[in-house]
Order: sequence, then structure tokens, then C-alpha cells
Amino acid sequence: MVFNTGAALLDAIVLAVVSKEPEGTYGYKITQEVRQVIELSESTLYPVLRRLQKDECLEVYDRECAGRNRRYYKVTERGDAMLHLYESEWKKYSEKISGMFEGGIKDE
Repeated sequence: MVFNTGAALLDAIVLAVVSKEPEGTYGYKITQEVRQVIELSESTLYPVLRRLQKDECLEVYDRECAGRNRRYYKVTERGDAMLHLYESEWKKYSEKISGMFEGGIKDE
């Protein structure tokens, strides 16, 4: 993709992916789903997950899987509120950009 993916957009995408699973989901699965829309390495994803955890948007817990612990991430109430804000802002932003490509922005 030729467009840069900033921190806010990464946060929004990760929150959207994690929010699809009520019980949360684990890092590898998050990476695979995010990769469906943008290029992303695991080394990029984990700092995003840590930042969202630090900002109290995600909670973390471990669950055993095949004899090993797997770290799960789940959206908190604060994370859900942030996701709704990101969705609202993205809709406005994308409409403006699309408007520019389609012939300019009309006066509001």
C-alpha cells in the first residue's frame, strides 16, 4: 500500500479486530486478520497491543492451549468507546477523501 498507516489507524484496526470476539483473541490471530487489510509484521503489532493495554483499551489474560499458555487480548469499556470514536472519525475522514477523488468537497 502506498499510504502510511499511522498509530491511530493501527489502533483503530486492532480494536476493530479484537472487538469481534467477545472473549478476546490472541496475537497471532490478530496479526492474520489485520494483514487482510494492511501489511503488518508481528514486530509491529505487539507494540500496538502494549500501547492499547497501557491506555486501558485492552485487557490481557492467559489461557492454556495445547499445553502452553496463550496470551489473549480483550477490548475494555474504554477501548470500546475509543473504537466508536475511531469509527465516527474514519467515516467523516473517508467521506472527505472520497469526495476529493470524486470531484471536490461541496460546501457544508
